[in-house]
Amino acid sequence: MRIAYLLNTYPVPSGTFIRGEIRALAARGVEVSRYAVRRFPDPLVEPADREEQAKTRYLLTGNARGLVAGFAREALTNPLRLARALPAWWRLYRNAGSGLVRHVAYLMEASLLRQELARQGIAHVHAHFSGNAATVVMLCRLLGGPAYSFTAHGPDEFVAPERHSVGMKIGHAAFVVAISDYARGRLAQLAENPQDVRRIAVARCGIDIGSFTPAPPVEADNMTFVCVGRLCPQKGQVHIPAAVAALRPRFPGLKVELVGDGESRAEIEAEIARHDVADAISLLGWADNAEVRRRIAASRALMLPSYAEGLPMVIMEAFALARPVLSTTIAGIPELVDAACGWLVPPGDHAALVAAMTAALEASPETLAQMGATGRARVEQQHTLARLAEDLEALFAASLRLEGAADAATPAPAAAQA
Repeated sequence: MRIAYLLNTYPVPSGTFIRGEIRALAARGVEVSRYAVRRFPDPLVEPADREEQAKTRYLLTGNARGLVAGFAREALTNPLRLARALPAWWRLYRNAGSGLVRHVAYLMEASLLRQELARQGIAHVHAHFSGNAATVVMLCRLLGGPAYSFTAHGPDEFVAPERHSVGMKIGHAAFVVAISDYARGRLAQLAENPQDVRRIAVARCGIDIGSFTPAPPVEADNMTFVCVGRLCPQKGQVHIPAAVAALRPRFPGLKVELVGDGESRAEIEAEIARHDVADAISLLGWADNAEVRRRIAASRALMLPSYAEGLPMVIMEAFALARPVLSTTIAGIPELVDAACGWLVPPGDHAALVAAMTAALEASPETLAQMGATGRARVEQQHTLARLAEDLEALFAASLRLEGAADAATPAPAAAQA
């Protein structure tokens, strides 16, 4: 089976789950061609990401001339399909409310992608997230390209879905993947036609559980939390300094390590200074996978006080390492985290965050070990890469069968019949 993946930017430090998904499919014999619109602009820390970057063909980055040439070829060789795609393209632009140049670029990227996939004989292309990449694969389909699907994660794609024309993309897709029951419910609400809901399937993100060895039990004097993720408003790290300041008098050994970087770094640094907790909070920047695992394994618990998430992979990784998780009651997180394996708080609730951190700091090593074991068992049951790849392969195969049947039912042109 040969398929293609299209991403907006790939690979990226926060997108290791996509790399893992592609490699798990390859392990099952599925050949995946990687395409992306853009190259990640900064140096990649993880060696596996650098390997993926070398395997990825970029439609826009470093290819402006090729993009223009591809669109010119489409206009000359596929004018009828191009004309038929224009009403849908105009609706995408109108729904977005702005960005004419950006939408012209989408149509150009779709044209080049269609030609590339036709040359490779690829009959299905998959995108992650319902934004730009899904726009391009839908337009590619309308230009006569292969069937497409996309995975919806949230949270951003559910904030203003009408601007992203999510319902329209569901309607043209062979199928849509939701990473959680929560995501499936939101997508079902966005479908423009009741019959489109049946195209939405749940395939839960997964990790290579076999590559994670449960960490040794937490020592009683270990008071270190680790927070992993891009430093941004959605992740809520800005609330950590105030919580640490409130707990320091009772727990003088409390430490928090923030792994990641981003636009909120200056604001977080200002909060650290304002609460005088620079000796308790470390901003470590981006780290490779091995270092992230080492930090989580050496911690008491993972902390993720987010306002907006889909279902973070780092929660699965913490559970695989037998560490409990402190997070928030949003999106798909409560489908994996509850009182048996962690602590959930409303996002932005200072008192609740302090109370949850207190409970984690007061928990005995035996309690923490049991919580970690429960979390790992849940990942083993629901969130392995092997299970995800099996689910996706079945969906791709069904799409390819339907596409093949449709092609077989289409009469050949008269010249070909002769």
